[in-house]
Amino acid sequence: MLQKYDTANDDIRYSVNGKLFRRTEPGISPFDSVVQGGDAVWEGLRLYEGRIFRLTEHLNRLRNSAKALAFAEIPSDDTIIAAIREVLVANQMFDGVHIRLTLTRGVKVTSGMDPRLNRSGPTLIVLPEFKPPVYDKSGLKLATASVRRPGPDVMDPKIHHNNLINSIMAKIEATLAGADDAVMLDSRGFVAETNATHLFLVSGGILRTPRAIACPEGITREAVLQIADSLGLPAIVEDLSLVDFYRADEVFCTGTMGELAPVVAIDSRLIGTGRSGPVTLRLSEAFAARVAVEGTVVVTRDMSEQASS
Repeated sequence: MLQKYDTANDDIRYSVNGKLFRRTEPGISPFDSVVQGGDAVWEGLRLYEGRIFRLTEHLNRLRNSAKALAFAEIPSDDTIIAAIREVLVANQMFDGVHIRLTLTRGVKVTSGMDPRLNRSGPTLIVLPEFKPPVYDKSGLKLATASVRRPGPDVMDPKIHHNNLINSIMAKIEATLAGADDAVMLDSRGFVAETNATHLFLVSGGILRTPRAIACPEGITREAVLQIADSLGLPAIVEDLSLVDFYRADEVFCTGTMGELAPVVAIDSRLIGTGRSGPVTLRLSEAFAARVAVEGTVVVTRDMSEQASS
């Protein structure tokens, strides 16, 4: 699965600590911690009709990740939301937007990994793009990677950090195998997630998903579990092996960038009928209905229109 470039993003603006830059303009110092060592935390946000879905939960995860990494300073939610709003208005964005929100430890006085070299506060980066859900709703093909997802003994996945080499290596393997994404196992051999999304399966009418031991505490994942509960659909969070997924009636993945997307094959094994199943479709429809009405309003249509006048 290769994302397509949207020319609507040719002249987008992004912000670094409140200063706006065009996409062709450099705004990050080579001394910034995210450049020096991937020392940063991030969130992916999605804008629906001026509302960001589960914004509070995303900002809580960002803040908790920064706390775990002992950031000396973390901007307030109001400061972050104001920065997001400013960028959206500058780009005349109201709907169909994905936002990459990054908080780094900040600029260092000299190269080195020691956080004591960071003396000017954190760097907040807001990068929005016009981007609909990226996954093919007709179904994804996955391949299991040899690269494993680390657990808390290596790097606790509760920290939503910018060191994504583990995922990138798995993605490279999946691409070479002709798959859209990679299934990643934990150190025990159980399924953790894909290189970019959480996984669910449906078997005998029961929804099942791996425990968040070697994967992040997914916000879309949690929303799906809540939706399933509201629909009276039984759900179990447990250790699941590859065989559990191979023999499932349905499999789908979840994430902010792609919402819900069916998985039709794993390691060349056809899943179910090879197309999106009834439970996946039901949950997708319920998710679409929820994001249409829920969320934190950060920009209005009038704000976007005024920016263009």
